[in-house]
Amino acid sequence: MTSDTSATTTTTTLPLPAGSWEIDPFHSAVNFTIRHLGISKVRGRFSEVTAGLVVGESLETSSVTATIALASIDTGNADRDAHVRAPDLLDVERRPTMTFRSTRVTGKEDDWTLEGELTIGDVTRPITLAVEFGGLQAFPGDERRHAGFEATGEIRRGDYGLDFGAGLLGDVVKIQLDMQFLEPVGTAAPQGS
Repeated sequence: MTSDTSATTTTTTLPLPAGSWEIDPFHSAVNFTIRHLGISKVRGRFSEVTAGLVVGESLETSSVTATIALASIDTGNADRDAHVRAPDLLDVERRPTMTFRSTRVTGKEDDWTLEGELTIGDVTRPITLAVEFGGLQAFPGDERRHAGFEATGEIRRGDYGLDFGAGLLGDVVKIQLDMQFLEPVGTAAPQGS
C-alpha cells in the first residue's frame, strides 16, 4: 500500500491549471523568527521578493523559484536592521540576495512538501518546506484567480557561514511564507468554479 501511495504522489498534479503563475507581491510575505539571548524571539520579514510557480502536467514538471533581497529586512527597528545589513552580519553588499530553487514537489490535496536548494551568498544548502494549499479564489481587484499557499521550514545560520552573534542569536531561523500567485492570463476556469 505504501508503494501505491508513493506512486500516486509522484504522478499526481497540483490542484491548479498548468502554466506560469506570477507572484502577487501585495498579498505575499516572507517572515522569519530567531531566538534572542535564548529567552525570547525576534520576528522580522523581507519586503522585496520575486517568485514564480510553474505548474506542469505532473509534479515532476512543476517548480518554484524565488529571489529575496536581503537588504529589505525589516524587524521593526531601523537601527537593528542597519546593523544586520552591515559587513559583520549579513553583509548585503557581498550577499545581496537569497535564492530558492525547488528540486521536488510531493503531496496531495491541501498538504505538500517542497524540497529545494537555498543559496545565500556563495553557499547552497538543501531545504524542505511544508506547504499548505489555501485554495483558489477570484480577486475582485484584478478579476484573476489567486492561489494561496502557506509554507514553513527552518535553516541553520551556521550552515551558510552566518554564525555571527553566537550566544546572542540562535542558530535556527524559522521561516514562514504566505504566498499568493496569479493565474496565467487566458487560463479558462473549470466549469462550476
